[in-house]
Formats: sequence, C-alpha cells, structure tokens
Amino acid sequence: MVEQEEKQILTHKESVEIVSLGEGKEVKIGASITVETKQDLIELLREFKDVFTWSYQDMPGLNTDIVVYQLPIKEECRPVQQKLRRMRPNVLLKIKKEVKNQFDAGFLQVVKYSEWVANIVPVPKKDGKVRMCMDYRDLNKASPKDNFPLSHIDTLVDNTEGYSLFSFMDGFSGYNQIKMHPEDMEKTTFVTIWGTFCYKVMPFGLKNAGATYQRAMVTLFHDMMHKEIEVYVDDMIANPK
Repeated sequence: MVEQEEKQILTHKESVEIVSLGEGKEVKIGASITVETKQDLIELLREFKDVFTWSYQDMPGLNTDIVVYQLPIKEECRPVQQKLRRMRPNVLLKIKKEVKNQFDAGFLQVVKYSEWVANIVPVPKKDGKVRMCMDYRDLNKASPKDNFPLSHIDTLVDNTEGYSLFSFMDGFSGYNQIKMHPEDMEKTTFVTIWGTFCYKVMPFGLKNAGATYQRAMVTLFHDMMHKEIEVYVDDMIANPK
C-alpha cells in the first residue's frame, strides 16, 4: 500500500504597499510590479479616484430600471415579530454608530407597527467595527427562492490564466447600492433599543440578495464578462490587456 500524500491548498499571499491618492484616500497595489508599471498605475488611480466609492455618501445606488429588490411572501406564511435580544453594551454602542451612519446615508427609515420584525446579528470586522447582519431566517422561509445562478468559481479562475496583471475590486457595501421595492421595505424591519427601522436599500441576510446582485452585475457587465472582467457577486477581477 502506498501512502497518499496529504495535500494542503494554501492561499497565495502577495506583498502589497499602500498608496495615498490624496484626501485620505488609499489603495493597495502589488509590491512586485515593475517601477514603470507602478508609476503608470498610481497616475491612473489618482486621475480616476472619484470613480471609486469611499463612503456611504458616495453611493448614488443602481438605477431601479436595472434592478430593484422585491420580497414576495408565500400566501401560507404568517409574519413573525422577533423579540429584542440581549447584547453586550460595547457591541450596542458600535451598532448604534452603524445605525446612525446608515440612517444619515439614507439607507434606513423609522417604521412603526411593522408586521415583520428581525434582530440584528453583529459580525465583527477586522478594523474593529461591526457589520450589521439581520436574522432574516423567518422572512427567508416565507420567501420563494430566486434561481438566478451564481458563476462557477473554478471557471472564473481558469479564465484568468495567461494574464500578468490583475485588478481586484470589491463592491463598497455593494448590496446597499440596490434599492428595495417601496412595497417591501417594511418587511425588512429590525429592532434596536433605540427603535425599529427598515431598509430602503437591499440589506445583508436576505435569501435572494446574492442572486439579485449577480443579476445586476450580469446586466451591467454582460458584454465584458469572460473577456476584460470576471464577476462573482460583489467581487470583480479586471484583466487588463
């Protein structure tokens, strides 16, 4: 019997350096690229820095003619109102700050007497902040599935073969750039000790959020996919010629 070698797949890690584009805006670029390429890339990024989103206020959102999130409910399902859960005070303060940020950006609105109510699920981020996810399990059970497919990861990886330079882009709070259908906003209601709010934009945690986002990306980049760009939900890889 020949013992099989245990193979472990490790994530490739490349050295990067932080480049300032001015006005407190920073990006990361590969440290191993040539000096000439690096200079050209930095000049390009500085020239088009206003194209990128740096804060919630920079997000105009996608046109509703392209995509809008609808939340149909199965006829046999009844609304569920979750009771407020306990959280540590330090987590509550981070959530309060994030709620204020999203409210000021126009993502949220105050709602009363909502039939559906969910709790916040705080997810810690590397920078010490908290990502606000919602416990939409009850809502998701009551909503039919959108069968729009996601791309096959192995196919996307294979399509990047042969390129020497890549640009990795991540959608800035990408889901929140898709607007909720006005009739479905109150179904996304969540509870805090400061009140109840609902989303005017698509939040994290909904069953069909990924499919809805992927559909929007295919609509926007269908003529570039598998050529200049690969898209998987809110992650994009540009392959410059």
